[in-house]
Amino acid sequence: MIRVFTGSHDRYTGAMSTTATFAPEQTMNDEINYKNNPLHGVSLKNMLTELVDHYGFEILFAYLRINCFKTNPSVESSVKFLKHTDWAREKVENFYLYQFKSLPRASDDQYDLSPRDRIIPDGDQPGEPAKLSIEDAEQLQAKREKKAASFGKPRQGYGPGKPRQERAPSRTSRPSDGKSSAGNPYTAKPSAAKPAASKDSGDPWSKWRK
Repeated sequence: MIRVFTGSHDRYTGAMSTTATFAPEQTMNDEINYKNNPLHGVSLKNMLTELVDHYGFEILFAYLRINCFKTNPSVESSVKFLKHTDWAREKVENFYLYQFKSLPRASDDQYDLSPRDRIIPDGDQPGEPAKLSIEDAEQLQAKREKKAASFGKPRQGYGPGKPRQERAPSRTSRPSDGKSSAGNPYTAKPSAAKPAASKDSGDPWSKWRK
């Protein structure tokens, strides 16, 4: 039993009063049961050993695409890598829960948590390991790549396969090939020729003298 103190504040006098009650002692582990999670109490090395003994490194690499399962793989080297690489470790732990232990997929709220922190409902019991093959892994990888490519497609009209629209000629551009610019609507038109000056233009009163 633990003693719990509660207090109240008098809004008018400002005095504080405290009362003590007794309640059963509870810990976080009592309130949240992690024991139904197959990862509870299983070390990283033991988990990986189970996976390697059942599937082998070739299947693990085919499904998880983690290089520690491909290049000179061993349980010791893989454990060393996974201890320092959170995303890879959680990827293997997900594989352990939902492929090796065949648990139903977690809810969205639980899936956002680390696999070891997820609460597995009491009704969800581990099943037989999923039957996996290299052929199925290749098909799954092809689907993932196709899906990823569909998200990465450029918008219509902006892709590299479509020719860019020709820009309108600049208003200040001039033909550089020596040809006539009559067909260019943006080329400045030549100004009208000024009339030749009269021979008598030097005398401003000449037209009045006639």
